[in-house]
Amino acid sequence: MSTNSLLVTGRRVLLPDLDRPTAATIVIDETSGKISEIRHQYEPNGSASSCRHIDAGDKLVLPGLVDAHVHLNEPGRTEWEGFWTGTRAAVSGGVTTVVDMPLNSIPPTTTVEHLQIKRDTAKGQCWSDVAFWGGVIPGNQESLKPLVAAGVKGFKCFLIESGVEEFPCVNESDLHGHMKELQGERTTLLFHAELETASESPAENGSNTAYATFLNSRPQELETNAIALITRLQESYPSLRCHIVHLSAASALPLIRAAKAKGLQLTVETCFHYLCLSSDDIPNGHPEFKCCPPVRDRNNRDLIWQALLDGVIDCVVSDHSPCVTELKKLDTGDIMGAWGGINSLGLGLSLLWTEGRKHGVSLAQIIRWTCVKTAEHAGLSASKGQLKVGYDGDFVIWDSEEQFKVRAALLAFKNKLSAYEGMTLFGVVQQTYLRGQLVYDKYSGFDGLAPLGVLL
Repeated sequence: MSTNSLLVTGRRVLLPDLDRPTAATIVIDETSGKISEIRHQYEPNGSASSCRHIDAGDKLVLPGLVDAHVHLNEPGRTEWEGFWTGTRAAVSGGVTTVVDMPLNSIPPTTTVEHLQIKRDTAKGQCWSDVAFWGGVIPGNQESLKPLVAAGVKGFKCFLIESGVEEFPCVNESDLHGHMKELQGERTTLLFHAELETASESPAENGSNTAYATFLNSRPQELETNAIALITRLQESYPSLRCHIVHLSAASALPLIRAAKAKGLQLTVETCFHYLCLSSDDIPNGHPEFKCCPPVRDRNNRDLIWQALLDGVIDCVVSDHSPCVTELKKLDTGDIMGAWGGINSLGLGLSLLWTEGRKHGVSLAQIIRWTCVKTAEHAGLSASKGQLKVGYDGDFVIWDSEEQFKVRAALLAFKNKLSAYEGMTLFGVVQQTYLRGQLVYDKYSGFDGLAPLGVLL
């Protein structure tokens, strides 16, 4: 062991492939920031006086989370969110890697030139590591392979209008061209899976302030329509992995199970809000609960939980999609006219732990859904998501029993509006480390620290 090492020890360290935390000491090489050794014992006094030493005691030591669905919106809509504030929110909640979505920034990440603009903007601003998804829009097929070569982790498309004019949706004809271009590449195609058909016109009758009006306007059929199309297309392009983002409709689960049983390369995520909120509890006139697809009823939520526990759903992400407060139309309560998106970056670990305990979920399962599987999904599994030799020394010291009430003053993201405000959650991050370096401390926040994140 080099004297230029950091020793992290504790009685409750969550190592890979274990169902519960165990006593362990993690050795991180401070030059590379990589984990160089793991010893299966608690070493409160350290083994070399020349090494830095962190003793977590009875607090939990967890791998840094990987949030594979985040809208950072910079450049172009930096008043909504930005690299500086978004990545601060991430590390305050134990997220050490985020993957930025290609839309809501201007320009969107649909060409190599646009990717470079985003990278140049992000330099020096990131408190967590940041990777990038590219975008699929009509007519950008020729940009896809160059974007893969430039490092994007995959591509996002919409089968319904995205809400921003610079990122139009694609149709089945478009998709054949894009999927043909991507087939054989080491990448994945992500779908916002809502699709209206000519024979369907979702109802929008009712008050613009009633949550039921919005819910009826985005029925589960939109998701089943889209997933039926996606799995049919996969039969023609079997080498291309496809991924369903933010699944909310339990009625689509039989289609997903059938596709996986056939051996199709299909993965699926859901979000904290579909697991922790219910339309039964959403009051009228509160657009902070609006997102697309919508939060559905309690029975639907239970079915989504069961699919996650069964492995039909692979991972859990935030889909942090903020906007300026004015666009949420809080003054009028106009949910139909409000921007759709729920702000939650940095709250996910506590949300899942609080709600998951009602379902008998272990911390190891939560880490699998928010670290291991999200890293795999984003092509980062060789270095992120586990406390393992050769991996980046990204870790979190966490108190699973400490409680806190979600208040605007505690939120580190830019527009401090959240559907979770007022909720009491279990689990508080004490410290977050990126490659062995402190990037967040519960007591001092970011005082005296620097943004050490890199662009992946």
